Amino acid sequence: MNVFETVKTSINTREAAEHYGIEVNRYGKTLCPFHNDRHPSMIVYDDHYHCFACGEHGDVIDLVANLYGLPVLDAANKLAYDFGILQDKPPTKTMQEKLNKKSEAQRLKENEKLCFSALLAYMKLLQEWKVLYAPRTPEDDVDSRFSEACHWLDYVEHLVGTLIGGDSYERNDVIEMMLTDNKLTKLQKYLEKVKKEEHSIGEQTI
Repeated sequence: MNVFETVKTSINTREAAEHYGIEVNRYGKTLCPFHNDRHPSMIVYDDHYHCFACGEHGDVIDLVANLYGLPVLDAANKLAYDFGILQDKPPTKTMQEKLNKKSEAQRLKENEKLCFSALLAYMKLLQEWKVLYAPRTPEDDVDSRFSEACHWLDYVEHLVGTLIGGDSYERNDVIEMMLTDNKLTKLQKYLEKVKKEEHSIGEQTI
């Protein structure tokens, strides 16, 4: 029996998926790791998996090969090693380097989380500024924070709404825009600066 047959008869697809960090619910459904999935569109059976959104389909070896970008032989050997079937064959150096790299889907999810966190924090800040620093009389000087809120709030609310309810293509557009020219990093630094300034003002007041 070769390594392919050994793996397929010894390891079912669901237990392999869960071993490599894919959370499968009791109905066999999970978020597809091969595209930026928001609602579970993949079903993992004992002998194969199938995503109804992106069409990815295969057996336990295909799953690991696609997860880590490995040739099917390396994927089979990885499964055998990880599940204790072939303890004398650890992953090769090339294979290990690939395993250490995050999948594209993982990177997308992490970037989306970072973008959402920063944009949500900025949206709440602008909402607060629009109320706190609004002119009380026509003669009052316009506070720069109120002006900033008026200028950016609608746009930031739109971006946050897209990350919450948009499809994968719309969310990806927002993520790519935020990552272009270090917009995300600049926003994070700006929010941190505002937080420190407001904390300093609060200490002076006390």
